[in-house]
Amino acid sequence: MNQLVKRIKARYGYAWTVLRGLVKTDFKLRYQGSFLGVAWSVLKPLMLFCVMYLVFAKFLRMSDGTSTYPVVLLLGISSWQFVTESTNVGLRSVVDRGDLLRKIHFPNYIVVVSATVGALISFAINLLVVLAFALISRVSFTWRVLWLPLNIAELYAVTLALTLLMATMYVYFRDIAQIWEVLQQLIFYAMPIIYPLKYVTDRGGTLATLARLELLNPFAQIIQDIRHNFIAPDTQPTIWNQFDSWGVMLIPLAITAVLLWLSIALFRRNSRKFAEVM
Repeated sequence: MNQLVKRIKARYGYAWTVLRGLVKTDFKLRYQGSFLGVAWSVLKPLMLFCVMYLVFAKFLRMSDGTSTYPVVLLLGISSWQFVTESTNVGLRSVVDRGDLLRKIHFPNYIVVVSATVGALISFAINLLVVLAFALISRVSFTWRVLWLPLNIAELYAVTLALTLLMATMYVYFRDIAQIWEVLQQLIFYAMPIIYPLKYVTDRGGTLATLARLELLNPFAQIIQDIRHNFIAPDTQPTIWNQFDSWGVMLIPLAITAVLLWLSIALFRRNSRKFAEVM
């Protein structure tokens, strides 16, 4: 066992040290010069939540009819905020850190991972805010919160996969940043983040079928699972209670695994050429 620990330290110790240094530096520089500093990591999703809640819940009357809906909405926005923050910073990380990669020898993937870990820290802070709102709203927590770490791990895995893929593409095609900026807005409004999925599924018909098929999207599946296990197990539809076939229920997990494998393979294949291309 001791030999195994020594081998792991010998192989990954330097990479871990560089990763910690990059995460610490990036987190300090992210809000450097701003008056509120780190508080912006909480204020941004809160401000977006206020706007979306007023528009969709108050004016358009899109709600699941429960007192937990505001907390569920905030949790969904915070989860998607983690995805967008990771990808927006991570896809540029290799190019932005080009000078550092040329001067210091360390695995290139660390600059991408550091961007996602920094976003994960902000997400953890946001989850504490969601927890505070949940306690104020007197949410009744269940044993399902034990699944939350696995849900977050799955969300991190699919986000890291997407970030690695786009970081690789961005080295060759800078237009990726502009394309992703448009796509993430489209995905945000198309997925059941700002509107309750139950609001559509309860109507029945073709729209309900299409709404359930949205759960095959790993991001939609994970965000609904996080909401279900953390806040509202009685009102949040998930892929596990909307389908009977295990073959269908495992599709998002299979997509996540394939996407992660593909992104790692492409990044490793092209990482040696990054210095030449940049």
